Amino acid sequence: MTESDPSPRRDPSSISRARRYTPRGRTVREAASDSAQDNRARENGARDREAARRERNRAAAEPAEDAAAKRRREAAARSRQRRQRETTATGTARTESVRTETQARRTGQVRPGPTRRTSAPGAQRRPAAAREEEAPRVRPLRDLPRVGNPARRLRFASALVMILLLVAAGRLVQLQVTDSAAYAASALDQRLTTEPLPASRGSILDRNGNELAYSIEANYIAVDPTRVKAKPAELAVELAQLLGRPASELEPIIATDETAQGDPIMFAYLQRGVDLAVGDQITDLKDPGLIVGADERRVVPGRDLAANVIGFTGGDDGEGLAGLEANYDEWLSGEDGEVTYERSQSGQPIPGAFYREQSAVPGNDVQLTIDADLQFQVQNILEDTVEEHDAEFGSAMVMEVGTGQTLAMASTPTYDAAKPFDVDSEEQYRDYATQATFDPGSIHKAIIFAAALEEGCIEPDGTMPMGQTITKGDTTYEDTYPHGDATLSLAGIIAQSSNVGTIKLADCLGAEKVYEYQQAFGLGEATGIGVSGEAEGLLQEPKDWSGTSEGSIPIGHEVTTTQAQMAAVYETIANDGIYTAPTLIDHLADSEGNPVEDENEEEPETRRVISTETAQTLQYLLQAPIADDTGTGRNAELENYHLAGKTGTGQLVVDGVYAPGNVTSFVGFAPAEDPQYVVAVTVYVPGGGGGGGVTGEAFKEINEFALSYFGVRPADGPPPEFDVWG
Repeated sequence: MTESDPSPRRDPSSISRARRYTPRGRTVREAASDSAQDNRARENGARDREAARRERNRAAAEPAEDAAAKRRREAAARSRQRRQRETTATGTARTESVRTETQARRTGQVRPGPTRRTSAPGAQRRPAAAREEEAPRVRPLRDLPRVGNPARRLRFASALVMILLLVAAGRLVQLQVTDSAAYAASALDQRLTTEPLPASRGSILDRNGNELAYSIEANYIAVDPTRVKAKPAELAVELAQLLGRPASELEPIIATDETAQGDPIMFAYLQRGVDLAVGDQITDLKDPGLIVGADERRVVPGRDLAANVIGFTGGDDGEGLAGLEANYDEWLSGEDGEVTYERSQSGQPIPGAFYREQSAVPGNDVQLTIDADLQFQVQNILEDTVEEHDAEFGSAMVMEVGTGQTLAMASTPTYDAAKPFDVDSEEQYRDYATQATFDPGSIHKAIIFAAALEEGCIEPDGTMPMGQTITKGDTTYEDTYPHGDATLSLAGIIAQSSNVGTIKLADCLGAEKVYEYQQAFGLGEATGIGVSGEAEGLLQEPKDWSGTSEGSIPIGHEVTTTQAQMAAVYETIANDGIYTAPTLIDHLADSEGNPVEDENEEEPETRRVISTETAQTLQYLLQAPIADDTGTGRNAELENYHLAGKTGTGQLVVDGVYAPGNVTSFVGFAPAEDPQYVVAVTVYVPGGGGGGGVTGEAFKEINEFALSYFGVRPADGPPPEFDVWG
């Protein structure tokens, strides 16, 4: 065909395309049906790809959606894909069914569908892989999880929330209604703290108002173990250096934060009476568990002056432990107060919170009869005497005649009352004038002389014949002054301290009378002088006397007394025969110093023991031991004053047996013409010695100072002369 041929040429590729879409053996209608099915598949794939793209965009826009929503969307997408596949399968099946029916109508039989060629002549078909890429790949379905029921979940969550709210509400009701009072009280207890307000202890004054013991401002150091921050062992070491107390004693107090019953310990004393400067140092430690409070410290300015009489205080409450401090502790101590307040975690009081204060009631005063200056001199004289004679202990007293007031009462060994626990032996605490008992020896003979004169066994100027010895039971008693067989006057018996003459006078009296006069003069019972722990001594009733008692008891053996009892005997003679119980207490006073009548305090007991005539006769005769050349107390003679008294040499009983050595004594009064003061000196000398030789000098020196100190006029004339020989 030439180019001028008007009929167009047929493009060979167009035939191939026709064959591609109308394969051999298929009609145009069938080809059109297949082409429509492919178009729908392509449209479905496009929609799926568009949905996937939107899903990716949504996922990128909402990165924070939860996993549950994502899973629901994925499940929905899979569901759409399944429906699409089902729709496609249904359409394909319907098209095949239509083709089959058409063929059957034409031929009257059903022809099997032609096998499709994989490739056509002259054309290249797309590979299966490319066709699969164009259509969405459908993965096999898995078993999907069971979809939850939102309504049921909501009900369950609501029920759970309601239960939790009910439990919380119940607990709130319990805390704020049922147990509110208990919890509030417990919380208050944790905030509350109670600290003591120690009462100021009263003073002990001498007769002139001088303070023998008083209290000054100080600090107490306490601990709240529940709030201690430092380690107890380390804190105890720091405090030990400041308090002067071993760390081994402080550590258990600091470390123990509850009682045996499990109750918390919030206050415990570590030390009382601490100097204010030490209290400031402990405050600087800044440990919240340490408490520094206002307190007082006992001061004894005389240190060992009358320490055995005054005593001392101690313990956590500063109570009296010995002497007058113990005997009048309730009167002196007053009543402690306390302050209770709420404190913060740092230990500071909470402003406006609970606060209650009970004020302390200060203690009262005790004014003694002791004269501090006289006490000082008596104590020095006694200590010199004990040291000079290598004595083990001694005591000395000065009493006022007529009142029984004790102006001085010294003991040695003694101690420093400002440091009462710094002693070598507890014997240093003893008041030997009232707490030590001994056989009085010859100073007891004054009772026999008074009874013999009162009962008429001898006249004041009477005489008695006697030998050098006398035997009672299986014991022979001898006079120390050698006189042989002689006649002695009553003055001579007293001057020479004749054992034989005294025993003969007791024989005249009889055991019953001797015992009766011993009791009348106050032997066998405590004097009530005011010192705690006063001894009573020992008297034997006549029914208990042995064969030797008729000889031993009259001369001061087989009987025990105290120095205070024997001083009261001679005070009775000096007081014209009237016994007055000795006392150390002048009066009691309140905290302001005003005298107070003590309803429980009894008036000193007074009673007549012998007649005035008998007493005055003895006042004269008792000068003989000092004034006469044969007297046992010659070394006690005092220039310008006439002294009266009696020496004695007794024994000390220790654990039921007599200790070695002697208890030497000198008891008397001055001036003899008008007795004002009784002086008694007693010294235990393990090496032995006589009453006059050991105690005579001390008796004289004490009388000399006392008479001069109190302004007693000297005697107008020389001492009397006695006819000691009958």
